[in-house]
Amino acid sequence: MRLSRHRVRNAVIGVLALALTGLAATGCGGRVGEGGRVGLVYMDAQGYYAGVRKGMLDSSRKLGEDVQILEINAQGDASKESRFVDTVSSAGVKALVMSPVSTTASIPAVRLARNSGVKVICYNTCLTDEATRKYVSAWILGDPVKFGELAGAKAAEYFVSRHITAPRIGVINCETVEVCRQRRAGFEKALFARLPKARIVANQQGTTIDSAVQVAERVLTAHHGLDAFYGESGGATMGAVKAVRQHGLIGKTVVFGSDMTTDLARELIDNRILKADVDISGRVVGKLAARTTAQVISGDKLGSQIVAAPVELYSTPHQARKWLATHPDGLP
Repeated sequence: MRLSRHRVRNAVIGVLALALTGLAATGCGGRVGEGGRVGLVYMDAQGYYAGVRKGMLDSSRKLGEDVQILEINAQGDASKESRFVDTVSSAGVKALVMSPVSTTASIPAVRLARNSGVKVICYNTCLTDEATRKYVSAWILGDPVKFGELAGAKAAEYFVSRHITAPRIGVINCETVEVCRQRRAGFEKALFARLPKARIVANQQGTTIDSAVQVAERVLTAHHGLDAFYGESGGATMGAVKAVRQHGLIGKTVVFGSDMTTDLARELIDNRILKADVDISGRVVGKLAARTTAQVISGDKLGSQIVAAPVELYSTPHQARKWLATHPDGLP
């Protein structure tokens, strides 16, 4: 995650600390709590969530009705998330926009908000199917199965072009959340449809870059001649790329990944290790969140509880250069 990676990470941590900021957010046909408050929860400090925040700010500043946003980085901690939701529900927020830490552990907090009269809008992650139907007004979601299918199809295309009929692949996962499990399901579906002899030889968790490097190094040691990694998140992808480079396997082991960052765009331009990356723009999700929150607060009827966010495949150096040109601040 760069501007340099450390500059973006420091900026994200600063942005996502508990804060009270002025924000204007309206959408088609309604206002986001004119003069009121909205709670905003980020699951952790990955750059994606700074992109979400920027998308909301960029959208709202064009439309200009003041509303206060109470925001927090939950740091992957359901108890911290719960305390914040309890606090803002008591403070009279009109809506809560959140990427829940857990499909199950986050249910009590969301139920409390709903029972307090707060409209809940999920983005990225949400709750169990039953709890989502019961307590959530809308869910902004890029189809995670399609997300994985795009990566799996590109991986299959790569192996077929090199006459590799039975590739051995290691997965670095983020499967504490349901969307990552669905990403893998999509990846495997598309891969096996074209290469039925392909094998997933390892599937281990490594969400942050540092942990993913360690996990990927263990996989490379245990599975000599590994053909590829699939990284289910940005941290998992970058960790796999670093491990391949550190083991001197450029040209032998490749990576197919998720969640575009500046570092990953540069790796895709280099194109020796990273061959494709699938992304859902945090900025776009933030804009959709602002618009959807406006509609929900105004009582507008949504066509569906699921608000679709676009899923994009980046698989060429040209596409990566274009991404960098349109994201000079490094925020996805």
